[in-house]
Amino acid sequence: MTDKSQTSNWPMVAAIAGVAAVVGFGAARVLTPAPAPQEQAHAASGGKAAESAASQASAPASDEIKIPADDIRASNIGVQAVAPGDVRQEILAPATVVAPPGSEAVLVSKVAGTVLNVNKRLGESVRAGEVLATLDSQDAASMAAERRVAQTRAEQARKVFARESNLFQQGVSPRQDMEAAKAALEVAEAETQRAVSVARAAHVSDDGRGVAVVSPIAGKVSLQSATLGAYVSPNDALFRVTAPGAVQVEASVTSSEAGRVATGDAATVITSSGEQVQAVVRSVTPTVSGNARRATVVLSLQGQGEAKSAVAPLVVGEGVQVRLHARTEQAGSGGLMVPEEAVQNLDGRDVLFVRTAQGFRPQPVRIGSRSGGIAQVLSGVKQGEQVATRNAFLLKAEAKKSAGDDE
Repeated sequence: MTDKSQTSNWPMVAAIAGVAAVVGFGAARVLTPAPAPQEQAHAASGGKAAESAASQASAPASDEIKIPADDIRASNIGVQAVAPGDVRQEILAPATVVAPPGSEAVLVSKVAGTVLNVNKRLGESVRAGEVLATLDSQDAASMAAERRVAQTRAEQARKVFARESNLFQQGVSPRQDMEAAKAALEVAEAETQRAVSVARAAHVSDDGRGVAVVSPIAGKVSLQSATLGAYVSPNDALFRVTAPGAVQVEASVTSSEAGRVATGDAATVITSSGEQVQAVVRSVTPTVSGNARRATVVLSLQGQGEAKSAVAPLVVGEGVQVRLHARTEQAGSGGLMVPEEAVQNLDGRDVLFVRTAQGFRPQPVRIGSRSGGIAQVLSGVKQGEQVATRNAFLLKAEAKKSAGDDE
């Protein structure tokens, strides 16, 4: 009887225990304080920061613009080192590329006549001593005749002197006859030398029918005005031959600027395409000339003849700009300088695109004064750092594009 009573009470005990457990859990939830909202936010942000740090550690900086070296060259993006200097010392002047002395020859007509034939055309290569054209001229016939007459007279005088010298040695003729024959021979030889030199200088042909126009140097025909059958006068320019290779640049400056420039000063030649070539001041004229009353600064290019540069060679007659790094008596350093085109405004800030191993990265900088295409850098970069100069705006556009894609 007792066992049956105990067995029937187990369901009631289990139900009472379950109710007690539920009541105890609820009391614990009520009595236990919940974590503060700030602590929850901090924990969440800490987890996200850790994930972000891990991702940044495994990936490159997001603001770097990756550009292969071949694409940089194809886009004609110039790179230049940040250099020390003072904007106040810079002189920007117009200049012209010219041929140095000895590397250009103007061929003129030595006589009046008609162009008989033209052997070379514009742009063709010529050798030193090569005939470019031939002129048919009566003057040539006259010079050839004078040469022949002089040679004949000299030969006759030579025979007379030989005969008189022989007679004097035999005691037949007096000394004065021999001396007179000797004097006549010297006169005839001098006249022969003159006539031969005149004909040779005019390049008269052996038959005396024409005059050759001969190039004294090797190079290429850069100017041709000789036309077949045309009549030319003495000293008319027929050809200009320019030797390839070395050139020099002549810049025009004011008298006050010329006083600040000295031989040996550094300079930069800026071509019409924006390319920059380093140069050095070779000489400065001591006087001014021309209607503008300006002095001339002659520049020699650095590294001429070296088979390196990717910069296109300068062409004689080309107009360029020159930036002269002139000296000044003012003390102190002006800081750092970069070409003004290197400074770009990105999101309201002045930046320079600094060269990296894989491309460029925008570097915020503080810019001071600007003058003559040069900007003074007060802070943000160091001397010697390579920055984009020519076509730097292409990097700015790429940076904005990348920022838009990230958003």
